[in-house]
Amino acid sequence: MKVLGLETSCDETGLAIFDSEQINSDNQGLVGQVLYSQIELHALYGGVVPELASRDHIRKLVPLLNELLEQCDMKKSEIDAIAYTKGPGLIGALMTGALFGRSLAYGLDIPAIGIHHMEGHLLAPLMGANPPAFPFVSLLVSGGHTLLIAAHGVGQYEILGESIDDAAGECFDKAAKMLGLPYPGGPNIAKLAEAGNPDAYALPRPMLHRGLDFSFSGMKTAVHNLIKDTPCSGGSGNGADSDPQIRADIAASFQHAVVDTLVKKMCQST
Repeated sequence: MKVLGLETSCDETGLAIFDSEQINSDNQGLVGQVLYSQIELHALYGGVVPELASRDHIRKLVPLLNELLEQCDMKKSEIDAIAYTKGPGLIGALMTGALFGRSLAYGLDIPAIGIHHMEGHLLAPLMGANPPAFPFVSLLVSGGHTLLIAAHGVGQYEILGESIDDAAGECFDKAAKMLGLPYPGGPNIAKLAEAGNPDAYALPRPMLHRGLDFSFSGMKTAVHNLIKDTPCSGGSGNGADSDPQIRADIAASFQHAVVDTLVKKMCQST
């Protein structure tokens, strides 16, 4: 069975074709894929603008589908089913993928299946050369969600912990903005942190001994106060006098604190 997958949950338009008859081959069933990123579009605003994201998905879906079919040397009539992201994500962006996928499926008289965004992340390793065997524990860290899940089988999941306010990805974006770094925050924080000392500043490990849920709103506040109280940090109001080493140390200390929290929570679950 050849399945067309559509991902439009946020700021990337992704399409792929998966063939279940090729699942034991070198590519583990993945026939082809195309991806368009909206980073340049949203960088102008310092973050994702939902309405612009939705419009850009609309513009890109048809040309990306044509590009994918050409890459796979396939016709639309050879597609057996369509899977689209039904959530979570930006509502307008999700609607574009759902409407496109369901309309195309209706025209081709094939099934259209809504897929949970985080379940897609969870099961993606099964397409690798050495897929994990059930049961396993997975830590999912995406832009808007942080989840710790025990997977007992396909469709059999137990949420051990989740973000109760800001997710790790959101915290990275906000910390980057405080440091005057461009969007997207995560890669830019990581790049700056390469030159920094992760032990330069003491930042909290939130909720480390209070179960397996995650909370990064306090981390955001701690970084804000650190930047405000640290001369030459490059934050709002003192960018002209910023010290590159201080900025790198703050980025490294922040990144280390977030990753340390995630790893320790993961270890607590096993």
